[in-house]
Amino acid sequence: MKQITFKLNNEIRSIYVEPEEILLDVLREKLGVKSPKCGCDRGDCGACAVLLDGRSVRSCLVLAIEVDGHEIVTVEGISQAGLTKVQQSMLDNNAFQCGFCAPGIVVTTTELLEHNPRPTMEEIKEALSGNLCRCSGYLPILESVQHVVEEADNE
Repeated sequence: MKQITFKLNNEIRSIYVEPEEILLDVLREKLGVKSPKCGCDRGDCGACAVLLDGRSVRSCLVLAIEVDGHEIVTVEGISQAGLTKVQQSMLDNNAFQCGFCAPGIVVTTTELLEHNPRPTMEEIKEALSGNLCRCSGYLPILESVQHVVEEADNE
């Protein structure tokens, strides 16, 4: 066991982990953070996406010991002050049906808009290309992101 210390959703956390433990399991099983989901365990679906030092990563592919000294933000951290514009737009536009993919898509979209506040539709599609949604058909998700961009243009 090795002790790691990292910032999780603006709170410093220290925890003992085994060298082979993945971040997704530590977040869900040891720390009770439930928004990252295990959809594929291979990094293909994006359901386990979290922000690691501001960049979207698949937590099923990151060893927990790798986050020692770093910052992790999940949907719980993104929405600490209430729903974000991204989340509100997705809610208003009925972007999700079952919601399983929602946290990963919100995390990925949050990163996109932090680094590119005015993406084109092609850039939105490219950013979300690693997130699978089996229910929505993607159009309401894409339109929700585009709506946030258009609102920012009008501010």
